[in-house]
Amino acid sequence: MDTLIDPFGRAVSYLRISVTDRCNYRCTYCMSENMSFLPKNDLLSLEELDRVCTAFVQRGVNKLRITGGEPLVRKDVLHLIERLGRHISSGMLKELTLTTNGSLLAKYAHQLFAFGVRRINVSLDTLDEAKFKSVTRWGSLQDVLDGLAEAKRAGLEIKINAVALKGTNDRELNKMVSWCGDNQFDLTVIETMPMGEIDFDRNDQFLPLTLVREELERNWTLEETDFRTGGPARYVTVRETGRKIGFITPLSHNFCEDCNRVRLTCTGKLYMCLGQDDWADLKTPIRTDKTDESLYAAIDRAIGNKPKGHDFVIDRSTAAPAVERHMSVTGG
Repeated sequence: MDTLIDPFGRAVSYLRISVTDRCNYRCTYCMSENMSFLPKNDLLSLEELDRVCTAFVQRGVNKLRITGGEPLVRKDVLHLIERLGRHISSGMLKELTLTTNGSLLAKYAHQLFAFGVRRINVSLDTLDEAKFKSVTRWGSLQDVLDGLAEAKRAGLEIKINAVALKGTNDRELNKMVSWCGDNQFDLTVIETMPMGEIDFDRNDQFLPLTLVREELERNWTLEETDFRTGGPARYVTVRETGRKIGFITPLSHNFCEDCNRVRLTCTGKLYMCLGQDDWADLKTPIRTDKTDESLYAAIDRAIGNKPKGHDFVIDRSTAAPAVERHMSVTGG
């Protein structure tokens, strides 16, 4: 079969799969404290998720990322990861990876490695226990630190994702660079994204990464690199630690020119762009056609509608989100 090429000539080689919209945290920039989640019977089964992922792999997608919500809270999700690992063994898939808040890694890290996962992203915005509790509302920093230690023992390569939050961790990022160097973690710093209604004004949270980089450069030697992962981050190497820092700037700099990804929700909606509301229905072809012909056709139509870029902007007059769905729906 032909590979997936969007209208702007970009090859789609990366699928992110949100296996659940649920999470055991309620991070202030991501969710309201009192969230309403999808009924469980609206979700694709793990077998259906495997079928969709396999269809994308057959069409040339070579990277799968399991996300949430918090993916490890979904019952039996390790069975899905084990099944998808067969595409690593066959050579059709280059990478099977995971984004997690780290709270359950102590339990699952060794199984993840056994099933073919070699690299994970862990969301961690602060190393201060009180701030961590404030940001996540329900989280335990020690759980995450224990999970990271177990993930290292399992052999997983780890990248830390930190959302830059004005007034919360803006004076702590130098410490995170040092801590990541000590632990041999790479770090990606991300601007807050205007997705979904939350309990705070995003104007109060937004911290442009131009200011973050200026502050880091007062303490570290940041060397330009052409290193790319296929994602939106632009990387530098920290001379003093030898580790990389990535900057993701959806608001201060559009990162869409070489976008190679689409996102599948746990209900079978395929979003061609994180910052757009258009989606394609993959649940219906899965459930009405036992062959994959209708599924492939739906995927082709969706890729044919992939936009050139996102519309992220913080509305400074109303603080309304750029898109109504929460980050947890499409997994970031």
